[in-house]
Amino acid sequence: MINLSQETEALAQRIAQAKRVAVDDAVRGALEDKARAEGIALEVRRPRDTSPEAVAARIARIDEIVREVASLPVLDSRPTQEIIDELNEL
Repeated sequence: MINLSQETEALAQRIAQAKRVAVDDAVRGALEDKARAEGIALEVRRPRDTSPEAVAARIARIDEIVREVASLPVLDSRPTQEIIDELNEL
């Protein structure tokens, strides 16, 4: 998270309103324009594969990770709330 001054945030909101876009989109666009002007290469994002096969593969990988995590040993058998209460006391 980046902390911006009130002036910078207000300017971003005014630009977003003028362009009729979200503040995030306005800021990203301005930064991309500046990066191009400075000769900084932009990262190209590939769209996520939404084919049924790709979705099934991602779900299978998530299921595998869940099984791995579930098989890990329990290091503290106390009830969750008891652990949370102890942490909150610190």
